[in-house]
Amino acid sequence: MKKLNLLGFFLLSCFIASAQESTIKSSVRNVETKVDSVLALMTLEEKVGQLVQYNGSWDLTGPASEMNSKEKEENLKNGKVGAMLNVLSVEATAEAQRLVMENSRLKIPLMFGYDVIHGYTTIFPVPLAETASWDLEAMRKSAEIAALESAANGVNWTFSPMIDVSRDARWGRIMEGSGEDTYLTAKVAVAKVEGYQGNDLANSRSIAATAKHFAGYGFGEAGRDYNTVHIGENELHNTILPPFKAAAEAGVATFMNAFNDIDGTPATGHKILQRDILKRDWDWDGFVVSDWGSIPEMIPHGFAKDKMQAAEIALNAGSDMDMEGGAYESSLVELVENEKVSLDYIDDAVKRVLRVKFKLGLFDDPYLYANPALLEQISFEDHKELARDVAKKSIVLLKNEGDLLPLKDEVKNIAVIGPLADDKDTPIGNWRAQGEANSAVSLLEGLKNNAGKNVNITYAKGADLGVGERSFLMPLEINKTDKSGFEEAINTASKADMVIMALGEDAFQTGEGRSQVNIGLAGVQQELLEEIYKVNQNIVLVLINGRPLEITWASENIPAIVEAWQLGSESGNAIADVLLGNYNPSGKLPVSFPRAVGQEPLYYNQKSTGRPSNPEHVTYSGYTDEKKDALYPFGFGLSYTNFEYSDLQLSSEEMNPDGNSQASITLKNTGDVEGKEIVQLYLRDLVASTTRPVIELKGFEAVNLAPGASKTVTFEINEEMLQFYTANRKWESEAGEFEVFIGGNSRDLQKVKFSLKK
Repeated sequence: MKKLNLLGFFLLSCFIASAQESTIKSSVRNVETKVDSVLALMTLEEKVGQLVQYNGSWDLTGPASEMNSKEKEENLKNGKVGAMLNVLSVEATAEAQRLVMENSRLKIPLMFGYDVIHGYTTIFPVPLAETASWDLEAMRKSAEIAALESAANGVNWTFSPMIDVSRDARWGRIMEGSGEDTYLTAKVAVAKVEGYQGNDLANSRSIAATAKHFAGYGFGEAGRDYNTVHIGENELHNTILPPFKAAAEAGVATFMNAFNDIDGTPATGHKILQRDILKRDWDWDGFVVSDWGSIPEMIPHGFAKDKMQAAEIALNAGSDMDMEGGAYESSLVELVENEKVSLDYIDDAVKRVLRVKFKLGLFDDPYLYANPALLEQISFEDHKELARDVAKKSIVLLKNEGDLLPLKDEVKNIAVIGPLADDKDTPIGNWRAQGEANSAVSLLEGLKNNAGKNVNITYAKGADLGVGERSFLMPLEINKTDKSGFEEAINTASKADMVIMALGEDAFQTGEGRSQVNIGLAGVQQELLEEIYKVNQNIVLVLINGRPLEITWASENIPAIVEAWQLGSESGNAIADVLLGNYNPSGKLPVSFPRAVGQEPLYYNQKSTGRPSNPEHVTYSGYTDEKKDALYPFGFGLSYTNFEYSDLQLSSEEMNPDGNSQASITLKNTGDVEGKEIVQLYLRDLVASTTRPVIELKGFEAVNLAPGASKTVTFEINEEMLQFYTANRKWESEAGEFEVFIGGNSRDLQKVKFSLKK
């Protein structure tokens, strides 16, 4: 390494020269002093460089052959790049870091980001599926494992969790979030941040997390990705922002802004969101990174005339780092010199970036995440076991007529049918990081692995879901005509005691840019299901999908339906655990399933209209051709046992702002097997200064009960739980009457009432 310059001597005087974890942890003390000292040494060009992020689109371990790559390499050497993304492997990240540390004047280390969304090598359920477990500790642990596998491969920054509340199943990226509820999404956000970042960012097994997309991205008009968002101040503060505030309070290292505009202002250039709310009101000290190219995308938005104006708008609005936009590196120096952007804003952005790098321990050891020995220490078999555990907890039993499930001992001949039955790739889902293609355990494999030797399993694909190649950038071409496999599937089904049908979506039917106007069973799948039903009605429908589907016909005709999502590496084994009764399903829906796509956006916590319900009259809020409620509501999920709720009580019917009240209910397992129930607490503010939802989730608890056992479940209700963003434009509670609801989902609830006195 080249001789240390002034910054090197400064760092030696500030830090204890050791790469051990204890030393790294001690280096985060007095971070602000260190940040200010480094900032004082920087030129304007070097400051701007820290706000630039490059995509690793060339082989960093080989010669930079293309002109663009040569230019990028020179910028790295000259300290004009602050971070990179998609640079994968210890060798590649070490080489990129070496270019900076051995050539740049100040030797400020790089950060390396990647979309680690639901696992790095070991793939867990897609986030929407994982949320269906309602198991925050399991979600924290899966993030911890994803962080470890990422760190062992040189990545120290993930663009996760996505905490956009979304109510529209047409939106492809609904699979990447936690569903329709603000409270549940906020809880998941904290669990994920804690899992990725651990107790100390400078631990070489933890990575920086990103709260995205700030804000409103999940509310795109018509469910179309990147589309405009129409929301008011009330919706923004009460529905969209709380998960982000929870992530900020949990210490998330970075935020990512969004592609969409909000009522005419692109989120990337939204000063109120980024500079006023996030940085001032919430006093958050991390940095904001743009989404890919979202700064120059303000040009087609019609909000900026060119890259220079886009850079001016974004930086002034509080967007700190430009991800592959090319706007900051080409324009910021000139904008500062022309007094279009203040040096104070530049300094604030740079300090935020440096602060995160210090917390990551990169100034102590720039090669902290270039440790090949860490990869050798990982037990991938242990990680697979956890992936299986999380996957089975994420499965939701939607219907089980006649107790068809779990499969009985007398069922000796099982026909496994469907385009996804032996699919080893779709369960991995979209946003699969470095998950190996075709590496998942398929449903067919899972059944064969776990069913007894006396069970005869036959298989017929029935039809292809699609044709041709597909990838992240190339969606599957759906098969709408080829039914040549129907005959074999029908014959196979007719000879079986039980049919297990695996239908749903391809891995790349959901995800970014995968919005759909139809959310039913695509292609010839619905017809295949109906044809099999004609010859054998003992059907268990296993849905493998990343979004809520319209399955009204199946709900009316098929006796057993299992929502198995896209469950990751151990998908087939987890599904088999549930079908065979080795695990009693306990998942609950984090998103409503519609009766028809025309109901979208659909969500449980709607507001009451002036004419809320009267199905006998047309002039009330509803539809003339369909019911208005969900086919399967938020929070819904069955078990192989039955739970009875009774005796809902409040400790007091009146509450003062500084007091609390306990709501308790008795839960009893009235079935024959042990089971876990997710008990859910909802509240309603009956009269307020702004209209309020008919119910809102405010708490939940998982309860395990043996057959015949009962337990009193108690929730504490305090004044903070009653607060909302009022007509006074602040978070506060208001005196009045409230209703308390407790039950097993958002529809089947018991109710009592209390009042808040002020």
